[in-house]
Amino acid sequence: QVQLVESGGGLVQPGGSLRLSCVASGIIFSRTVMSWYRQPPGKQRELVAAITSGGNTIYADSVKGRFTITRNNAKNTVYLQMNNLKPEDTAVYYCKGGYDGMDYWGKGTLVTVSS
Repeated sequence: QVQLVESGGGLVQPGGSLRLSCVASGIIFSRTVMSWYRQPPGKQRELVAAITSGGNTIYADSVKGRFTITRNNAKNTVYLQMNNLKPEDTAVYYCKGGYDGMDYWGKGTLVTVSS
């Protein structure tokens, strides 16, 4: 049974930081492309960042220089470090794992950036 469990969301002020974590089980994590997506209120889901099994990364233009995606294969965990948060970053953040033609999603964690 595949499970992706996100944690680390919460309420922060503009300019603050959060680190999201996603722990995966039921998959061969070291062979899985991991991504973070987000869905702001009233908007479509969008890709935030992705990291391949080889460690290559991509980022949405809106988060470049502020967010960093990393993975720890020994812990079956992918992270999203978010710095200098802006109100526009407010969204439900979802963890996605892709392996063998299948996509797996976590339930999401809410990040609210507000003063």
